[in-house]
Amino acid sequence: MLNLERLRTLDALARHGSVSAAADALHVTTSAVSQQLGKLEREAGQQLLAKNGRGVRLTDAGRLLAEHAARILSQVELAQADLEAHRGQVVGELRVTAFPTAARGLFPAALSALRAQHPGLRVRSSELEPEQGIAGVVRGDLDLAVVLDWYNKPMPVPDGLVKAPLLDDPAEVALPVGHRFAGRDEVDLTEFAQDEWITWGEGEFCHEWLMFTLRSKGIEPIVGHRAGETHTQLVLVAAGLGVCVVPLLGRDPMPPGVVLVPLTQRVRRHVYVVWRADADRRPSIRAAVEALRVSAQQLSAQQVSVQEASAEQVSVQEASVQQVSAQRLG
Repeated sequence: MLNLERLRTLDALARHGSVSAAADALHVTTSAVSQQLGKLEREAGQQLLAKNGRGVRLTDAGRLLAEHAARILSQVELAQADLEAHRGQVVGELRVTAFPTAARGLFPAALSALRAQHPGLRVRSSELEPEQGIAGVVRGDLDLAVVLDWYNKPMPVPDGLVKAPLLDDPAEVALPVGHRFAGRDEVDLTEFAQDEWITWGEGEFCHEWLMFTLRSKGIEPIVGHRAGETHTQLVLVAAGLGVCVVPLLGRDPMPPGVVLVPLTQRVRRHVYVVWRADADRRPSIRAAVEALRVSAQQLSAQQVSVQEASAEQVSVQEASVQQVSAQRLG
């Protein structure tokens, strides 16, 4: 009889490519992984691993068994989801991740609501870039991932995943207060051909989007500085070191010395949550998705209130200026 936990170890090795990576994914030692795989070889009665330099590789028998292990583990997860759905209780452990600004903007309210409403559910959260989050859900290392794509550059979602929209996240350009466009009502990206950009890290999805978008407009971007966090980018803008695209999610508080100007062509990120289809019936998944939706709705309502208050303040200022001008003319 093949042991399920040993099959899980083999599956982790097949997915992650090495004993050390499998150990990290399973939160055990490399020695424990090696012992489990050795026992599995004895159970199977065939050699599953072969040396490959300093590491190991799967033999033909190992690859065959790993394919079966992936299907078996998927069926086990489906069975667990059905049992949870039958019981109807939101309990157990849920592993969730989000890209940094979503983790800051959505997780506090959503995770607090889950803790208050479902004390039997333990949520473990982390920050990952969208591609890494999706890969983690596909591998089964994560249950949910909050990810994004841009209006003109969609994020591929593999088969076997379900996704639900959370919010559209509008973006503007952040400029130093002394920038030549700081007083404009709106700007076009083509007008920044000679400006230095403050952008995300090399290879990050948002950085690749910015390079793709500028180059599609015939602009070869001048990248002056890179920073993964929106607030770091904004501080660099305030210091006069360049300009950056700033989505609304996670932007507050704004540092002094920065002006936000809308883009002529409205730019938005689409934020959504993904999970595995075979876990769709788990009450914990459904509860977490609902909590994220409520958090996103609250954030969107706050954004509308801020925009309305800002528009009202501008109207009052304009009326005051007009009144002063009329008094002077009188």
